[in-house]
Amino acid sequence: MVVLIIATSLLLITISIFQYKTIAKEYNQKRIEGKEHYVKEHINYMLSNTKYPLTDANIKLIFKDKIYEISDIQNTEIQFYSLDGKLLKSSKESFAAATQIPTISKFILRLVNASIEKRFVEVKTINGIKYRSSYSLIKNKKFKPIGILKLPNVPDDGYYEKKLNNFLISLIQVYALMIAMAFGLAYFLSTFITKPIYDFAEKLSETSLNQKNEKIPFSAKIKEINMLLLAYNRMIGELERNAIVLAQNERDLAWREMAKQVAHEIKNPLTPMRLTIQSFLRKFNPEEPNIKQKLNDFSESLIQQIDTMSAVASAFSDFASMPAQQNEMLNVVEVVELTLDIFHEDYIVLECSEKEVISKIDRTQLIRVITNLVKNAIQAIPENQETKMILVTIEKINKEVIITIKDNGTGISPEHIDNIFEPKFTTKNSGMGLGLGIIKNIIENYNGTITFESKFGRGTIFTVTLPIINS
Repeated sequence: MVVLIIATSLLLITISIFQYKTIAKEYNQKRIEGKEHYVKEHINYMLSNTKYPLTDANIKLIFKDKIYEISDIQNTEIQFYSLDGKLLKSSKESFAAATQIPTISKFILRLVNASIEKRFVEVKTINGIKYRSSYSLIKNKKFKPIGILKLPNVPDDGYYEKKLNNFLISLIQVYALMIAMAFGLAYFLSTFITKPIYDFAEKLSETSLNQKNEKIPFSAKIKEINMLLLAYNRMIGELERNAIVLAQNERDLAWREMAKQVAHEIKNPLTPMRLTIQSFLRKFNPEEPNIKQKLNDFSESLIQQIDTMSAVASAFSDFASMPAQQNEMLNVVEVVELTLDIFHEDYIVLECSEKEVISKIDRTQLIRVITNLVKNAIQAIPENQETKMILVTIEKINKEVIITIKDNGTGISPEHIDNIFEPKFTTKNSGMGLGLGIIKNIIENYNGTITFESKFGRGTIFTVTLPIINS
């Protein structure tokens, strides 16, 4: 918009300069010709009413005093020359004291006599200003030339060029003001129009399926932008509905997968239990001398299988129904120290830059997080490994407490990295693989995060970040 205004302004200035120069030239030409016409009218009138014979010798007498009157009326200098170019009479002061009487050059005399109108205009530049001097023949009643009339030093276009410069200065000032106003208007309009679009773009960039998205109120004063906001709000509504449906489908799918896993884990001990009972029934003989020992072995085998089924049921129950949070103000450092005391491995080391980090959190759930991660770290280190190390660190950064558990075990193989937090995933020979899924759920309930870095064959680092809650 501003570029268009500037281009239009330059075009108008160019046209204005061209028109001004054209008008100035036409006006100046007409002014000179008009002045010359009126002077000649006066002269012809005096020539027609004089009592003196119309000769060049009598011009001094004919215009003795009247030449000053005509000069004052027309506001111009008047000079009369003889046909051979000698000065006869002038409205200017006498040239008696001058060392050289003004004359008309023979070249100009030839140009005057050679022209059809018996007239010639000479243009000179004096001090940077153009002046025009007109020469024309004066004739008597019989159209016989008796002298030459000169109107000297009439300002030409150069005079009006100064006027033009003044005009341009004023014009540029006006256009500069207009351009400044245009910039202000353009800024206002751009702010008025683009502010809602900018807000809309910010909201759009924040839109995500993983969070609740806010609708934008209809605050714009432009109909088209309001239509855009309406479409966005409608999309947000659809997105929320689709997110709910998607989340429900994902939950249903997860529970179906979990049910399959639980059924599989329960079937595993049932098969050996059935075979053991069938074998016992076939071979049972109450008269055998070691029947009591066989009954004990049979009972212990059944108890082990039942314990396995109970562990599966307990793990599933823990994952399916997390206990309600019992938040309390506690020292995170102290709780972690007490949790590590239950482990007897001497290669577990705790490092902490703070003596206490006070936060409002559930003690039991914090213990479960630390216990699970440390237990996994212990199991990741082979028993026959010579150097074993588990390093637990606690740091307080701004409003967060960061707990890391680092081990030098076997690490996580690349094909398992993407599945490590899946509820049913495990690389162990026993268990359901619900531990990491449970602690991830606990941490995210506190708006925290759990991440890990692992190098296969060299070890793993789990990092838990929890916000510090003081109220």
